[in-house]
Amino acid sequence: MHTKADNARGVKLSCSLGKCGNVLGLEEVEGILSEQMDWISTFVLFFAVIDPVGTIPIYIAMTSGLDRSSKLRVAQNATLIAVFVLCFFIFLGKWILKALNVPVSAFQIAGGAVLFLFALEMVFGESKASSVSQASGPDALHRVFFPLAVPYLAGPGAILVAIMQTEKTQHGLWEMVFTAAIACGVMGLAYVGMVFSARIFSWLGVTGAHLVSRIMGLILASLAVNSILLGLTEYFSLQRV
Repeated sequence: MHTKADNARGVKLSCSLGKCGNVLGLEEVEGILSEQMDWISTFVLFFAVIDPVGTIPIYIAMTSGLDRSSKLRVAQNATLIAVFVLCFFIFLGKWILKALNVPVSAFQIAGGAVLFLFALEMVFGESKASSVSQASGPDALHRVFFPLAVPYLAGPGAILVAIMQTEKTQHGLWEMVFTAAIACGVMGLAYVGMVFSARIFSWLGVTGAHLVSRIMGLILASLAVNSILLGLTEYFSLQRV
């Protein structure tokens, strides 16, 4: 036989499972979904500008004369250097903008324009995979780290995204940590791609690498246009549709 206490516990349990009305309002649900889409957008942006797939042929060309252990050391050091560069701008980028007295909306417009040009170059110009013959050079490890880490992994586009993602919504420390984690995750994918570069490249080939880079260029172009529109909306105090 159920007592009042049992019924009360049942009501509490139903509420905790979201079965009693108004546990989460529509605004709260929309806020959660918007935040999740923000993180997905950040991941796609970093993946597009870092382009782990397009980095594979560059890595193969640069490490062609090295043994297995040296190749792994190149991949590790290049990834660590690129992570350090991006984290530096993720955590200090907003202070750099404040020191220069640049409003967020202006940076969104300029950053979106630059990213759009970067995306056009990915779609119509030379992708990373196209520059394999130009990437090969001296075998010295210290000469390989920096062209591979900067600008191929942590290039101007990735640095721009790092600053934009932490400044556009006045992120706090916790959001910066999440952004840095996403950037590190994409760098981790680039590292895995370099470690298994021979197998992946034999499967994809130059044509496959070109195709992936161009698809990511199209996605980056749409995100860049969105950044420009958001910047114009904020700068001119326009009503969003």
